[in-house]
Amino acid sequence: MDEFDYVVVGGGSAGCVVASRLSEDPSVSVCLLEAGGEGRNILIRAPMGFTIGMPRGFNSWNYHTVPQDGFNGRRGFQPRGKALGGSSTINAMIYARGHRSDYDNWAALGNPGWGFDDVLPFFKRSESNAIHRDSEFHGVDGPLNVTNLRSPSPLNDVFLQACQNQGIPFNPDYNGSQHFGCYNVQVTQKDGERLSVAAAFIHPYLDRPNLDVRTKAHTTRVRFEGHRAVAVDYDIGRERHSVRARREIIVSGGAFGTPQILMASGVGPGSHLQQLGIATVADVPGVGQNLQDHISALLIYKALVPDGTVGITPAGIARIVREIWTWRRHRKGLITSCAAESGVYYRSSPDVDVADMEMELLVGIGDDHGRKIHPGHGYSAHLLLARPKSTGQVRLASSDTHVDPLIDPKFFSHPYDMETLIKGTQVALDIMADRAFDRFRGDMLIHYDRNDPDQIERTLREHADTEYHPCGTSKMGPDSDPMAVVDARLRVRGVQGLRVADASVMPVITSNNIHAPTIMIGEKCADMIKSDAKNGTAS
Repeated sequence: MDEFDYVVVGGGSAGCVVASRLSEDPSVSVCLLEAGGEGRNILIRAPMGFTIGMPRGFNSWNYHTVPQDGFNGRRGFQPRGKALGGSSTINAMIYARGHRSDYDNWAALGNPGWGFDDVLPFFKRSESNAIHRDSEFHGVDGPLNVTNLRSPSPLNDVFLQACQNQGIPFNPDYNGSQHFGCYNVQVTQKDGERLSVAAAFIHPYLDRPNLDVRTKAHTTRVRFEGHRAVAVDYDIGRERHSVRARREIIVSGGAFGTPQILMASGVGPGSHLQQLGIATVADVPGVGQNLQDHISALLIYKALVPDGTVGITPAGIARIVREIWTWRRHRKGLITSCAAESGVYYRSSPDVDVADMEMELLVGIGDDHGRKIHPGHGYSAHLLLARPKSTGQVRLASSDTHVDPLIDPKFFSHPYDMETLIKGTQVALDIMADRAFDRFRGDMLIHYDRNDPDQIERTLREHADTEYHPCGTSKMGPDSDPMAVVDARLRVRGVQGLRVADASVMPVITSNNIHAPTIMIGEKCADMIKSDAKNGTAS
């Protein structure tokens, strides 16, 4: 059996960071296990490649939910990255942290060291911001390049003008002092290519003799001696392998993978494990609970003119072919787009203190996550509920981690979510109906009646779905919280030598995209592991 000081399970947005930062110390050895490939293929490197690959299951686990009562029995789509870099290989590359109150709330829930002022240094540690070089909110020398789009669509200017016509100010830095307002997105790209977390934190350091990265390595369980995690079993093809950890194992499998691995290893709700014949190492009832996700609606418009949009027409296809050539030669043009190029944080009603809605402009038709293709040109608006109150769960369908887990977000199970999303949809319809769009706006592909809340609700139940931000299934919390899975230092309760570092530890979802917060969690976890090892207080 191979042996290392640290074994990191999952090479996603947090796992890559943890493995990279720990291996900066040449005196320790680190093994990183990733179930997917190396994360270097063209659908990953070309920024717009995700619009082709993600809907069709490339580089993805391609999960679905169980039937959702809130969706009239529909099964939701749940793509998650399956490659070194995790979901940073298939996401829209948007770099957004959320509102400072998101993190202050984490601390108020009994998690010292997780308030905004505490976590800001870890955001900055990762970041090399190419635009905001002189700001107390941004880093400039981290491995993760953050920048503006190289070739944005002129349709963004129309959207931003519409927002301002509706009384929402322009915000030049939504990750700065002000959150509310409309903005141009910042993305994790470098030189016109996607910069996944693997490309930023792992690929440049594969020559480190103390870092062993193993891809196509599907973890089946964590092994324990008594209550101490000591090894990880994994499969490469049909061959079973094991790797031992002298110090700690860090599980970074994501909001679905982490609870699946923990439960398959005997850490989770005892009654559920017993039903599947899994010996209980630690009865931790919160494993797999507290699943949260942003619920999203999509407003889709046919375009009267093709200007600034992507479309399926002879001229549109010819343009895409030309743009592929432009990207291959110059790393500019349409292929550098992130599809959702501008956005707005707004309030569903005037009495809301902090923006409770987000909307992004898509420069094409994005029906059903891009899985339904429509001829012609169009544009879309993705709007999401920033702070949903519905919570669901992840359960095992089998003790075998090769079998997909049972994912049940319980969308719209809390009345707040539907009530607020209806109001937020009405505001979004006002923005998209603004005079700035008059030259472009054709018919809606999916009709919403601005003044009929009941019709909006029916339409949301038929068409709303995930915004790809699942989290919370191994929540962080104090001893007094019976559903907490990890403590504030991300140590799993009831066992030793085991931590979790990924979006699953979030006690409450952040108010927008969770990619940047997940990277921050990886940075903070690595820092705590180093500190604990130095002080002799490791788990």
